[in-house]
Amino acid sequence: MKLAILSRSPRAYSTQRLKSAALERGHDVKVLDTLRFGIDLSTEEPDLTFRGRPLSSYDAVLPRIGNSVTYFGTAVVRQFEQMDVYTPNTAAGIMNSRDKLRATQILSRHQIAMPATVFVRNRGEVSSAIDMVGGAPVVIKLLEGTQGIGVILAPTKKVAEAIIETLHGTNQQVLIQRFVEESKGKDIRALVVGDRVVAAMRRSAQGDEFRSNVHRGGSVERVELTPEYEETALRAAHIMGLRVAGVDMLEGTDGPLVMEVNSSPGLQGIEAATELDVAGAIVDYIADQAGFPDIDVRQRLSVSRGYGVAEVAVHAGSEMVGESIEDSGLLAKDVQVLTLHRGTSVFPNPADSKVLEEGDRLLCFGKLENMRSLIPARSRRPKKVRKLPENPILEPVAEEAAAAPAAPALSATDPGTGSDA
Repeated sequence: MKLAILSRSPRAYSTQRLKSAALERGHDVKVLDTLRFGIDLSTEEPDLTFRGRPLSSYDAVLPRIGNSVTYFGTAVVRQFEQMDVYTPNTAAGIMNSRDKLRATQILSRHQIAMPATVFVRNRGEVSSAIDMVGGAPVVIKLLEGTQGIGVILAPTKKVAEAIIETLHGTNQQVLIQRFVEESKGKDIRALVVGDRVVAAMRRSAQGDEFRSNVHRGGSVERVELTPEYEETALRAAHIMGLRVAGVDMLEGTDGPLVMEVNSSPGLQGIEAATELDVAGAIVDYIADQAGFPDIDVRQRLSVSRGYGVAEVAVHAGSEMVGESIEDSGLLAKDVQVLTLHRGTSVFPNPADSKVLEEGDRLLCFGKLENMRSLIPARSRRPKKVRKLPENPILEPVAEEAAAAPAAPALSATDPGTGSDA
């Protein structure tokens, strides 16, 4: 296998371990500076240049994209994807995990347990947002940050409001999150590679520090995960679109609470704690998968006119409830079921004899017109543009009313001034 490791830190422990593991297994490996690429969009086929010269071919690429170069780095990874080069972490997956708000939104959609979180921007809503997560103390997180940077514990409501107001004043976006006191300054990092957790460690904060990151002086120890924690880590990584990831979880009263999914997890701490060849496991997985690059399914399947991908929900009262896929009429409508989601369970390529239940979600490929007929009708806007009413403004906006008396409304036949003020 010819492997490219995208990294701006060739001497970093993780980069060196990955390179050494690849060389030990007889692979051809290069560490390439992410910022030295050029994205060539001038030819018929997608291509890349490196240091101004055409890039040689690679079987796989392993992105180690730093936070400061996320936009350009993911653009380079996306170009490798368009060139059908395998990557365990797609550009979309990296972007999903890098933005804490986006990650939280996606994970919550799939019933992944997390600390209560609220995102607001208006100053007047900060107080109620703190109450919504259970009150002080609260954790305040910048949307982008690594190694514990940009994570603040506010002990009281007034302190939290002052910190958030200050950060908003510098155009910083923050999340307000419940402080999980029962975790006692500890968390679990699970290293996901493909469809398994290859290593796990417990990190413990030191002294008065509540952040357990190794870069903040936290200590580490090997830990054996229960099936519940392992399944949560796997689901969180896969939902993000990552096949190599570090999943950080708090040990909550009712089970694991996912804090973060890291697309470029450091290897030094977890290899030291577990004495396992994590880098080797990553390289072995990439070698096994290199012949099957991930593709943008929606992009590829939407090329045929009139066909595409859609999710169909089996709602209450649907004629499909209690019917098999074969008898549901989907196949007759030229609709293929790619995946069936039932609660937290996933059935890829389900058999035609699979019986559908209320609440099932079907990822389908087929005729878009036929799939639309399976979705409950929604109110649609009229296609014809209506005539402007005689009184287009029913009542003045509150701020405008306070500032000045309401002006008389223009009638539909009034020529006006030719502009909207």
